[in-house]
Amino acid sequence: MPTIRKEMPIAAGIDSVWAAFRDVGAVHRLAPGFVTDCRMEEGGAARIVTFGNGMVAREVIVDVDDAGRRLAYAVVGGRLTHHNASFEVIDDGPGRCRVVWRADLLPADLKPAIEGMMEQGMLAMQRRLEGRAA
Repeated sequence: MPTIRKEMPIAAGIDSVWAAFRDVGAVHRLAPGFVTDCRMEEGGAARIVTFGNGMVAREVIVDVDDAGRRLAYAVVGGRLTHHNASFEVIDDGPGRCRVVWRADLLPADLKPAIEGMMEQGMLAMQRRLEGRAA
C-alpha cells in the first residue's frame, strides 16, 4: 500500500496553525483555491470537500487530537478503495512550526495524482497560514 508523506515549514505560531487545522468544517479557508467549498454532514462526522479541480470527496473525520495536534480523516467512496490520512502540527520554536501530512491509499496507481494534489494543497495552506496572497 503506498504511503505519501509531505512536510512543510510554517512561519507562524503553532497555536494559530493548529486552530486552522482543527476547524474541520473550514478547510476551504485553510487552503483557498485548492479547496473551493466544504460542508459538514449532519452530526459533524464527515465533510464534503470540493476541490479547485472539480473533484468532490467525502472525508470522514476519524479523530481530532488536541493534545497531539493531530487530525485524522479517511476519504470514502469514489475511486479510492482505501484512504487514511492525517495532519500533524509540530512545534519548531517561537513563531515557527511544521505540518506533516500523511496518506495511505489504494489503488496504488492513484498515488501520483493524489501526491500531486497534496503538493498543491500544501502550498495553498502554507501561503494562507503565513498570511501571503495566493
